[in-house]
Order: sequence, then C-alpha cells, then structure tokens
Amino acid sequence: MRKATQAAVVGTAAAALLVSTFTVAASATPEHAAHHTKPKSDAAANTLGALGKRANVRIGTAVDMSALASDATYRAKAAGEFSSVTPENVMKWEAVEPQRGTYNWAPADELVDFAKENGQLVRGHTLVWHSQLPAWLNNGDFTADELREILHKHITDEVTHFKGKIWQWDVVNEAFNDDGTMRDSIWLQKLGPGYIADAFRWAHQADPKATLFINDYNIESVNAKSTALYNLVAQLRKEHVPVHGVGIQGHLDVQYNAPHDIATNMKRFDDLGLETAITEADVRIPMPADNTEVEAQAEAYDVLLRGCLLTEHCTDFTVWGFTDKYSWVPGVFTGEGAANVLDENYKAKAAYNAMSDDLTLAAGRD
Repeated sequence: MRKATQAAVVGTAAAALLVSTFTVAASATPEHAAHHTKPKSDAAANTLGALGKRANVRIGTAVDMSALASDATYRAKAAGEFSSVTPENVMKWEAVEPQRGTYNWAPADELVDFAKENGQLVRGHTLVWHSQLPAWLNNGDFTADELREILHKHITDEVTHFKGKIWQWDVVNEAFNDDGTMRDSIWLQKLGPGYIADAFRWAHQADPKATLFINDYNIESVNAKSTALYNLVAQLRKEHVPVHGVGIQGHLDVQYNAPHDIATNMKRFDDLGLETAITEADVRIPMPADNTEVEAQAEAYDVLLRGCLLTEHCTDFTVWGFTDKYSWVPGVFTGEGAANVLDENYKAKAAYNAMSDDLTLAAGRD
C-alpha cells in the first residue's frame, strides 16, 4: 500500500506474555460465507492457508496482478499457500474508473476468477480512500451535492459489479490522523464526517451479504487513533449503520516500539460485536538486514497473528504481499525492505515459520 506508516515490533517480554496466555477462541465463520466457493481439499496440509483453516482463521495475501500474470512461481504460491486474496491496486478507484463513466473491471475480474478457481475468498479493497483517486476526480471542481452523488454512484457501481463475489469490503480506508482527528480528505472537506455512514449504507444496499469493514493503520495498539476509531464505530453501531468489522492493517517496522497490547485493543472491538481482521501485515527492515532484525521481524508477525487468534471474532489475517521480490516497501521507504514472509527466491523466512508454528498451536496439533 502506498503510504508511510509508523508501527512496531514486539519485544521479547511482550511475546512471552502472549505465549503464556495463549488460549485460542474459534473465530466465527461469517454467516454468509456459504454463497462463496468453499476451499478445496488442501493437498499441502502445512501451508499457511491449510493451517489457518484448521485454526478457524483465513490466511490471505494481497496480490500483484502483474506478478500473477508473468511469474509462474508467484502464481502457484498465491494459489496454494493462502485461503483468501486481496487486490493490491486493481479495485481502487483510479484503476476501475480512470475516466469518468468509463470502467475497467477486467484486472479485478481476473483476480476474482483466480480466487474462484482456487477455492479462495476475496477481500475487496477499497471503496473510499483519500489516495489513488482518478485525476478527473482530484481535479474536478465539484459541489458538495455533486461529489456526494459521484461517491454514491461509485460505491453502488463497484459493489454491484462484484455482488456475491466479495467476502469482505474495506469500505472506508484511513479516515483518521494519528492524533485521533479525522483526516482532512476531499471527503471530509466537502461532505463532512457523515460520508462514512453514507458509504456503509450505500455499500450494504448494493450487496447486503458482504461484510463491511473500516480499515486503518497505526491502530494495532490502544492509542489516540484506535480510540477515535473505536468511538466512531461504537456510535455508528448505535445508529444502526451497517459497519460489521474493523481492519487493522499491521504495516510494522522493526525500528519502532511493540504493539504489545494488540489483543487488548482488538477485544474492545470484539466486545462491540464487530469482526476484526489483520488486513495488510508486513514488517519492514532497514537494509541490509541482520540476524537480530530478522528475528525481530518474526516476533512482529507472531504478535500480530497471536492478537488475531486470541480475539474471538477475528476472522482473517492477510499479509500485504508474501515475497520480497514484489514488495512495495523499497519503493516507498528509502533504505528499507525485506518486509514479507518469503524472500526474493520464495524461501520461507523466520517470520513464515513463526506464523506456521502459531497456527499449528492454535489448531491443537502436535
């Protein structure tokens, strides 16, 4: 994802605390999941997706469509290792409607077809965001009423196009600043804070069976931003706005402090009756990476996954890309990289092994 995030890696003491309290509650399978293709039998019983299935949590990946088309190894790993997929870019507004009124659904349709072929669910990403908007929208001089109708039409058109094919939608993405104030986006400026409730209502009208998430970064811990989001979704729930889940992105960096209270934080949302998910997990490292940083990265993935496994209604854990070969990180964070669970040659890293161990434990296997 194209954004700067400041997050964390867990310390040894925090990891030990989670290990000592690790009692897994089975994550509820979404009631509407039956209308999607069910997973195939897992020939490779020890993939992350297969282990997750036994632990009642979907393990997914964001997918780079160019890599999927051109790299056979990437395609095989994306198909065989994971039980859900998220488009990195091809469902974002600039991709699906580059010119006003002219839609390009083909790349996103390809991903949906790929998922169906491989028994995977699809997370839709994302309907309302301040970034990666088409130029005609960014540069247009629209009134508030015009912009509201444009947003309504966009959400309705996209959700309707994929109706019955999307498990979870990231409806609103990154609506808050780190201090807990609302992001001063085009949507807030022109439409006010009510755009969030409107977006969820419109998405639900277009596909009543899809699970609708609000998604953000730097909300792994209990902090000003996660508390502001908590207060918002609590209020929206009181108003019967169809917000079903909270997505915690999980873009972390070994240079920052640990989200050691992630399970406590996620339980707040769980107690509201919301689903939760880790939606974009990666852990970047200053390059070149040394052994200590590699182990710290493994601990970070471990703590994120354990936070999900310890939360009753955490349904899924998605890594934002699975191989360093196609990572977004080096292009955005100068001097940083190696953020994924497989290296550039598709070799499993310590982070992959940590996730595998956690899922094996959660499933009650030896």
